[in-house]
Amino acid sequence: MQKPIDYIKDAENRGVAIGHFNISDMAALNAICESAKELGLPIFIGVSEGEREFIGIKKVRALVSAATEEYGIPVFLNADHTYSFEKIKEVVAAGYDSIIFDGAKLSFEENVRQTKQVVEYARSVNPAILVEAELGYIGTSSKLLDKIPEGAGLHLTTPEEAAEFVKATGIDLLAPAVGNIHGMLKNAPEPRLDIPRIAAVREACGVPLVLHGGSGTKDEDFVAGIKAGISMIHINTEIRVAWKNGIAEFMKANPDETTPYKILKSASDSVKKVVLARLKLFNS
Repeated sequence: MQKPIDYIKDAENRGVAIGHFNISDMAALNAICESAKELGLPIFIGVSEGEREFIGIKKVRALVSAATEEYGIPVFLNADHTYSFEKIKEVVAAGYDSIIFDGAKLSFEENVRQTKQVVEYARSVNPAILVEAELGYIGTSSKLLDKIPEGAGLHLTTPEEAAEFVKATGIDLLAPAVGNIHGMLKNAPEPRLDIPRIAAVREACGVPLVLHGGSGTKDEDFVAGIKAGISMIHINTEIRVAWKNGIAEFMKANPDETTPYKILKSASDSVKKVVLARLKLFNS
């Protein structure tokens, strides 16, 4: 059976990117898995600390395992943006396929120290687990924003930093700051990706790159970013907006409806449109 890293390296070799989509409920999970099955693609399901605490750390592991069996496609579970060693231990024990330690707000030296600790611990428990880390602060919120988060994008990841960080920590995947931000701006154009920087960072660090904060990014930047070295793309805010809008439109047309599965199907249908469009673009 292929490991998660095998699918990521295959995507890189073929010049495409794997989609990573976050969930908070079954409506989104079903929509994402249905989309991936229609296109015959592997998929990563992400759950932030808040998302997995809402669903249940072990429950979401069981749901994603069941989805893999039901849909007959590779569905991997990622512990998105995890900020402490204690939280890392929880998801490693629960059998997650990959983890992200986010020390982006720490000093470079402290980020290296804590990330290395995470790598050593995670692999001692599960040698096959993927460990990703973030280098460069791009904000933390997957929501609609009035302005760019304070401090986000002020320091973009350099090739030299990336190479040193990967060598010192032993991570499998790197999430650099390359002009991207978490969340979506409501009344301003999204920042553009620094494509030459992506290519330089990928060449220097020697591991696949992950683009965080993909929501709202221009299609041409996605295409160019993948060509430059991005192998996985995170989408969350677009999923949340689609989920909310689907329910809002349904309830406006059906104000007396109270059946949860009927209401949530509208969210699922709305999310599926977004996921299908993104997966087609990432694999074009």
